[in-house]
Amino acid sequence: MRTPTPSVYIRGLGAYAPERRLTNEEIARHVDTTDEWIRTRSGIGERRIAAPGENPSDMAVKAAEIAIARAGLTKEDIDLVICATMTPDMVIPSTACLVAAKLGLKEVPAFDVGAACSGFIYMLQVGHHMLRAGDYRNVLIVGTEKLSSFVNWQDRNTCVLFGDAAGAAVLSKCDEPYVGILGNVLGSDGSNPELLYCPAGGAARPATPETVANSEHFIRMNGKEVFKLATRVMAASCEKVLAKCGVSLDQVTCVVPHQANARIIETVAKQLNVSMDRIPINLDRYGNTSAASIPLVLEEAYREGRFKHGDYVLLVAFGAGLTWGATLIKWHDAR
Repeated sequence: MRTPTPSVYIRGLGAYAPERRLTNEEIARHVDTTDEWIRTRSGIGERRIAAPGENPSDMAVKAAEIAIARAGLTKEDIDLVICATMTPDMVIPSTACLVAAKLGLKEVPAFDVGAACSGFIYMLQVGHHMLRAGDYRNVLIVGTEKLSSFVNWQDRNTCVLFGDAAGAAVLSKCDEPYVGILGNVLGSDGSNPELLYCPAGGAARPATPETVANSEHFIRMNGKEVFKLATRVMAASCEKVLAKCGVSLDQVTCVVPHQANARIIETVAKQLNVSMDRIPINLDRYGNTSAASIPLVLEEAYREGRFKHGDYVLLVAFGAGLTWGATLIKWHDAR
């Protein structure tokens, strides 16, 4: 497969995680669990928790500023902002509008993508096509989550899994063919949303004293069913995008999965026959940060030299919705 010019590539990456570290031992003081129980079932040792008054838009701005600087651009060079989050500052307006305003970007279009943990993959495809259409020069995409505000801290099945963070990327065009984003595969299945959802807070079930008393505004999850579906569609998505681009898995330097659960990652790796040394993992230190997960680990892997210019990098995710997707990138360092 040859992608026509212009190519679209990730020009700069940025990540931000709050200072506060919440360890498994701290959680075990308040919930019926242990460090061993959490690590065995998830691979998580600690997660970051946003400071009081630190909102998803605030974390997004910090990650975005780093990404813009690393791209060698100024804020004024950004002409579109897309955010992915399932924990917005508020229902209205979009978090992207708040981020654009806090960055000082006046009259720049901004909107949110609601694809949960698959949000970064979805944004890559949206940004890719909008740049290729010719209307924009540099697109800022940001995954940001404050999941600590959306978990029931008495529910050990969910509260141990999630953390707060933001990850950002600047997408730009270049004339060199067959570099950057080579292909995307997306999917969804909304037939059984109760596998991973918040029961109340939307128009179908607005907030009432009853919904609050019943803890219906917190994340609920059927872990066993999510595991089965996640491993199946993540592996299939990787195979589909590789076939679409005419690239074999042996040619891929780095496979970057959504950091939800160590057992999910290990199972997908086994299904694809990929060695774990090709898969960067940081969920042990950050937990599941949903839409921030992939840019957070991708930025870290790049800084550590896990991949370089000209390498194939494969991203894959699964999230509430249910949503999933994979993106193949031929990494391009223009500068």
